[in-house]
Amino acid sequence: MTETPSVQRLRPARQFSGVVRPPGDKSISHRYALLAALADGRSTIANFSTGADCHSTLQCVAALGARIEIGAAANAASGASGDGARAITGHGRRGLHAPAAELDAGNSGSTIRMLSGILAAQPFASRISGDASLRRRPMRRILEPLSQMGAQITAAGGGRPPLAFTPVAGLRGITYQPQVASAQVKTAVLFAGLFAAGETIVAEPQPTRDHTEIALRQFGVALDFPARNRIALRPPAAELAPQELRVPGDPSSAAFFLCAAAMLPEADLLVDQVSLNPRRSALLDVLRRMGARIGVVNIEEQNGELAGSLTARPPESGRLQGTQIAAAEAVALIDEIPILAVLATAAEGGIRFRDVAELRVKESDRIAAIAANLRRMGAECTEYPDGLDVPGPQSLRGAALDSCGDHRIAMAFSIAALTAVGDSEIHDPGCAAISFPEFFPTLARLTGE
Repeated sequence: MTETPSVQRLRPARQFSGVVRPPGDKSISHRYALLAALADGRSTIANFSTGADCHSTLQCVAALGARIEIGAAANAASGASGDGARAITGHGRRGLHAPAAELDAGNSGSTIRMLSGILAAQPFASRISGDASLRRRPMRRILEPLSQMGAQITAAGGGRPPLAFTPVAGLRGITYQPQVASAQVKTAVLFAGLFAAGETIVAEPQPTRDHTEIALRQFGVALDFPARNRIALRPPAAELAPQELRVPGDPSSAAFFLCAAAMLPEADLLVDQVSLNPRRSALLDVLRRMGARIGVVNIEEQNGELAGSLTARPPESGRLQGTQIAAAEAVALIDEIPILAVLATAAEGGIRFRDVAELRVKESDRIAAIAANLRRMGAECTEYPDGLDVPGPQSLRGAALDSCGDHRIAMAFSIAALTAVGDSEIHDPGCAAISFPEFFPTLARLTGE
């Protein structure tokens, strides 16, 4: 395996075994950073995500007045260890100040959407944008509820970034039911609710990741759950309390290696210290029903989040069984669809994906990117507006593959390359650093390259 700045070359795997400790969970890291910036005092966060997206969140909250300490500086006062430690000192919910320049969310949709819930409530003007990919992504799904709460926001054509926030004296609580289940929309509304008069309720059409609810309670915010899939928040009377936190490993990053272990003969993998949040465990359910041998070695609670270690091996029979992914399961697996599409090529009957239209407006049009790269590898697939059919089993051949500047496409097709006949190359592999800067060195270690 050799690497250049623009191309990553990969050979078929001769082995796949070892231990993986994925980077800190990206979703949790974003939320801890944003809430720590609103707390009154110094919070420490161990195992903070090393991905560029979460660094964008840190840069934004620093520009808004929070103090950020990284690595040794964060470790010194907290007793934490490792390069993943962060310390964030906030000055309370009303302690942010106007940024000196436009906030830069980079490639991070999580940053711009969740931070918008906070910016919408401020008594100062601000503006936030990002890279070319982010500026193509629609923001109407957060603009609508925040505007209903009294925010004044202008956006570029089509409701896209940059977003400009006009100062407001206050927001009002609302009851909001998103048309599409989205943890980011839920988070933006609940974060705005921290500043709103009255109660803010989000009524989800389907359950989404509950990291926001867990993190809010960890910082001392009381929530009610008056009915199924309804979350109610009243702004707390006291300031948010600073916390000592540890982020479990990212299951969406671990997914690439878990799926590789399910596909490759004689693979033997241990994934150490990863999030086992029940709303992030859908991948484990899918792998098990397809025949992969997935085990939980241990489990513990960290700051309200479940974490533990997993083992992964291919089916005893040597053949994965196909399945279908749709509806609520598709919502829970939205980040894992690219690697599951690769896995489908090794399964008897393949996988049918439906209700994943959200993939069309991610960092790339992921449905189109998956289909194009599978075809480059000689595989058949059928693309639909809201899904994909990937028959199986199919043999893959080495090919020149396009990451489309999308970290999950780059990593998914790096795993595909391990199962192919002949060498492959991934163009623009550096985008993997958006969520997992250590991905390619980790892959090299597991394959013995």
